[in-house]
Amino acid sequence: MKKLDVLTPIGVVVGFLFVAFAIISNAGLTGFSSFIDLPSMLVVIGGLIAAMLVSFSIRELKQLGKVMRESFRDVEYDLHDLIRTFVTLSEKARREGLLSLEAEVEMVDDPFIRKGVLLAVDGIEQDVIIDIMNAEIIALEERHRKNKSLLDKAGEYAPAWGMIGTLIGLVLMLKNLNDPSSLGPNMAIALLTTLYGSLLANLVFLPMASKLAMKTEKEVFMKQIVIEGVIGVQSGQNPKILEEKLRVFLSHEELQLYSQSGKERTLQDEA
Repeated sequence: MKKLDVLTPIGVVVGFLFVAFAIISNAGLTGFSSFIDLPSMLVVIGGLIAAMLVSFSIRELKQLGKVMRESFRDVEYDLHDLIRTFVTLSEKARREGLLSLEAEVEMVDDPFIRKGVLLAVDGIEQDVIIDIMNAEIIALEERHRKNKSLLDKAGEYAPAWGMIGTLIGLVLMLKNLNDPSSLGPNMAIALLTTLYGSLLANLVFLPMASKLAMKTEKEVFMKQIVIEGVIGVQSGQNPKILEEKLRVFLSHEELQLYSQSGKERTLQDEA
């Protein structure tokens, strides 16, 4: 189930707030306006857009908004429920045969689980099932890699264009060396583009790319568990053995919670 990942917007807002606080605490509210310069913003944002247009196709760039939205969403994976699902499927398969799972698996929400179990029901060989499901994982990783590359490149280009803006400002400043009073203000404006580019890269694009990478790792990890579960069901493993096999994917804390929930279910069944 997808839900809002509140840490992403909180992190971005907190980052900008601390930067704003640092500025205001040293320069005051009146000095805050010194850090706002429209030409500097245009250099960074315009250069970033231009570089992205050169690097990617229109079709790929259309995915940028969707990719950024994904960093604001989180998918909940319930490992405990996943293990219980395969234990239940294994028990039913041993009692009634693999064909009985065709109706059972329709109630499972995860399409990857459904696909794997249906391949097993169709009598596909174990090695072929593993190859098919691993191929889907590889395709998923490749899609996510391409999407993440949009944010990676934006994170590379933003500070680079900030530096270009600074160089432009320095050139203009050096042309006015005959006016010493203008050197300080002009130098400050020249450095603003570097500030803007660094903020965009290190507070928006690169952190979002890192979060997407972590989500991909989590999704691939879950799918690897699914493959182990499907193969266990297909090979007719004892449900208890399959459960122990899948439990190794749980962390120490998750294992304790799983064991506790199992005891609670046993007590409920006895009652």
